[in-house]
Amino acid sequence: MRRRLKSLPTALALILAAPAVGQDERPTLPEIEVRPPDGETLPETGVLPEIEVRPPPVLSPIDTAPTVDSQFNSEFNPPSASIAQQSAFEETPVDGLFGDALGQGGPFSDNTGVLRGGVSIFDAPAAVSVRSRRAITERQAPDMFHALQNEVGVLIQATAAGQASPFVRGLTGQQVLVLVDGIRLNNSVTRRGPNQYFNTIDPGMVDHVEVIRGQGSVLWGSDAIGGAINVVTRGADMHRGLSHDGYAKREFVQYYNTSNSSPYSRLNLEGWVGSKGVFGGASFLNVRDIDTGFDQFSRQGGTNYQQYAGDLKFNFLVDHKSMLTFAMQHFEQEDLPRSDRFPGYPLDRNNSNSAGDARFFDPQQRDLIYVRHQAIDPLGGMLDTITTTASYHRQREVQTRGIPTTRFQETDVDTTGLQSVASRDFCEYGRFTSGVDWYYDDIDSPFGGSAGGPIIPDDAWYRRAGWFLNWDVPLTTRLLATTGVRFESIETAGTPEIGGTPQFIKASYEDWISQVGLTYKAANGLNLFGSISEGFRAPNLDDLMANNPNVLQQGQSVPSLGLVPEKSLNYEVGLKTAFDRLRTSTSVFWLDIEDNIVSINAAPDTFASANQDSRVQGIEFSGDYLLTPTWALYGNFWHIRGTNAITGAPLSRIPPTQGILGLRYDDPCHRCYFNIYTWASARQDRLDAVRDVTDERIPIGGTPGFATLNMRMGRTLGDCHQHRLSISGENLTDKAYLVHGSGVLGTGATARIGYSWLF
Repeated sequence: MRRRLKSLPTALALILAAPAVGQDERPTLPEIEVRPPDGETLPETGVLPEIEVRPPPVLSPIDTAPTVDSQFNSEFNPPSASIAQQSAFEETPVDGLFGDALGQGGPFSDNTGVLRGGVSIFDAPAAVSVRSRRAITERQAPDMFHALQNEVGVLIQATAAGQASPFVRGLTGQQVLVLVDGIRLNNSVTRRGPNQYFNTIDPGMVDHVEVIRGQGSVLWGSDAIGGAINVVTRGADMHRGLSHDGYAKREFVQYYNTSNSSPYSRLNLEGWVGSKGVFGGASFLNVRDIDTGFDQFSRQGGTNYQQYAGDLKFNFLVDHKSMLTFAMQHFEQEDLPRSDRFPGYPLDRNNSNSAGDARFFDPQQRDLIYVRHQAIDPLGGMLDTITTTASYHRQREVQTRGIPTTRFQETDVDTTGLQSVASRDFCEYGRFTSGVDWYYDDIDSPFGGSAGGPIIPDDAWYRRAGWFLNWDVPLTTRLLATTGVRFESIETAGTPEIGGTPQFIKASYEDWISQVGLTYKAANGLNLFGSISEGFRAPNLDDLMANNPNVLQQGQSVPSLGLVPEKSLNYEVGLKTAFDRLRTSTSVFWLDIEDNIVSINAAPDTFASANQDSRVQGIEFSGDYLLTPTWALYGNFWHIRGTNAITGAPLSRIPPTQGILGLRYDDPCHRCYFNIYTWASARQDRLDAVRDVTDERIPIGGTPGFATLNMRMGRTLGDCHQHRLSISGENLTDKAYLVHGSGVLGTGATARIGYSWLF
């Protein structure tokens, strides 16, 4: 059994007893941050990018009051650590490694920040990275699968071509929390294994993606045992609108992928007039069967579908210290086959595919509406900032079986959410960030077909509520402490069928969890960090009440009563560097999961759930080295090992060791770039006997290793750089490969062609 942090007050008392930085040790001048001019990347010559010295964002676009940023940032943010340019350091962007505090980029931000505090990524005692908009654009990503692919510590799995399930440190599904603008995408029917929901986000509306690995439960609540992913969407540029007395622009984007003959088209409209800003867009994607690198067949059946998306965001400056945001998002996929259950799927172990076994998602829908109010210096200056959000999230899926359809099962989840987060900087006593959040899921699960009934009981509901407090405090000029605590309370009820008999279930769960971390500035641009953080995940409706016939191939999950919450303890140590030419991040972690909810055999082709302790450990590295002002070497490497502590068997679907290594050229004067890299993955033959060895998505004996060669290049054209041309080559050697656990084979030699027009 693990040892838990039983008393946060004890940890806080130790921090208070440590010597704090006195006022006389602090600079009296305003802090400065070092940034390149807006829109610039690297200079034509020289070692470092050109820099502009300017004050940090003030409290409002008009006021010149002192900055909200904590005073200790002057010690913990050396100039080389606060550069947030787009440069040759791009595969893991510089802003992704060591940018400013997430959510602290200006007086108002659509980003609530995955760190939810005032500390920067470089100073945080956690493994955090950001996939920038430019990186997503250069990937010509038509979906979130390609938008986040090859991020350090993250494996993107796809059971079907239109699905994507991020594995963060070997965990996925219910154990990785996905957020959209700080609002939960996970709901109470999110499945434990790989699922499709991450791909219900249109990458064309994404500004950047924030990933925190190994932590997140204290800040965000249940489900973030493996980590949290916050997808931040685009909005009108308030600063540009105010400084230029308004602006308006339109953007048309067109991508084409030769491997599946799929065009992705999107139109964006953006502008700011007076106190009002608007951003909106719509996209269409039509995907055909994938051309693979396997010799025995050319195209994989059941990988075709259509996708529509649209989004709209209004920002309104109520006054110079408050802003109101209203946003709407709609996403829909049609006729999306589940690849491993489509007739003729080539990896079928038993060659038993038949037309009656085909499965489709039609439609897969997601709608999000939220209203957010942000205020600076509210309550007469008693707080620095406060952000309040009210949201409505609807996620609907209809699963059909058979050709023609013999049965369909629908799950429609309406989630109402409320959250409020406030912060206050107490100078040498540090910054406090506190918040509350509440979500309520109402389930509608009609059924139309043969025996079996709905997947989730039609009368089920799920309510979660939490409160957290986070404290970033400088102990000395070189030592920063970050500590936090959360209380989480969850209730649920429903009437599932157990053995053919309806049985009413009502359950409640609650727990206190905490975390503490230290960052030590060993030298200018060199930080050492360590942390201990607890995690918590209560059983959701999929664990407790699901009668789901869509598990693995012929398997079905059944309700499992008596489950207790998962509780985890993550130990992590690491090093971050931010020198003139070199930036790196290294983490070593040990994750103990007490009462991990895993699948067990209840009967032939029937799976139940049980609590069993598990362990996951691993190492992660990412780095960039600037060879010249225009050339950079970059890469990442990560290795994970997961074990069931009760049986000694491997945990299911643990990703294999893998990494990338690349060389990048970036010429800001001619606005062009070139990037060549290899993606290598080792063989994964450590398989779970219950799920992996019977999973048709995993070849007999394990998933073979592979290495692919890839390139990207592009440039802007026109007097105002309004045209951008790009081309990517994936798997140039036409290597046959399969991502571990995916139902979609790797593409063969592929060209992606892109064009965008600003007008």
